[in-house]
Amino acid sequence: MKMGTVIRTIPRRSREALRELAAAGSATVHEAMGRAGLMRPYMRPIYPGARIAGNAVTVLVHPGDNWMIHVAVELCQPGDVLVVAVSAEHCDGMFGELLATSYQARGVVGLVIDAGVRDVAELTAMRFPAWSRCISAKGTIKSALGNVNTPVICAGMLVHGGDVVVADDDGVAVVPHAHVDATILAARQRIERETNKRARLAAGELGLDIEKMRLRLEALGLRYYETLEDARTSEGEEAAPCATPAVLPSVK
Repeated sequence: MKMGTVIRTIPRRSREALRELAAAGSATVHEAMGRAGLMRPYMRPIYPGARIAGNAVTVLVHPGDNWMIHVAVELCQPGDVLVVAVSAEHCDGMFGELLATSYQARGVVGLVIDAGVRDVAELTAMRFPAWSRCISAKGTIKSALGNVNTPVICAGMLVHGGDVVVADDDGVAVVPHAHVDATILAARQRIERETNKRARLAAGELGLDIEKMRLRLEALGLRYYETLEDARTSEGEEAAPCATPAVLPSVK
């Protein structure tokens, strides 16, 4: 894509869909998509407890230059997330309090940037969440053209304008726009299964039994021994299978 390209119109998902995905969280969304969609784990929130989902407005910038972040703000709508990729690996502080003030006024719910941010204390006080590669006080210039709302690679993930970004303390997940409905359905089913499983675990059952793991473990050769000495002296002998461990009580 030629540098200097700005796409005005992107598809967007409803507020209701965004709220449901935010509530599900990045881990559940990642699992619901078949364990896909996660950005690299170095993308961390600048303060704990932030939890968002929004329509991606993508920006491609160059190292040390945040000009296109200023261009992108007028294209944002309430419920959007700004996703900033860099044309080469970079760690300068490209985004701070003044930009956050402008984006917050447009209803943008957060920032995901594969570079640095600064003014962290101010961003935290504003409750403007940001997920970044790093934190850096080093500033940037405004001289090079990039792109807005073209496909970008951010922290290892391909992001199109209008994809849904889900971010929280666990990381950042990207849901392709066309897969949002299926992901919401799969996330609902996963949450229901986990709710039931949580109740069984709280009642004392073990994941080994709930998930019927014991026979598979036994087939792979897992064996239990009463003592380390028993294990050392039982070479070549059949040990008690893992399905009936002496050290674990049976669970009703």
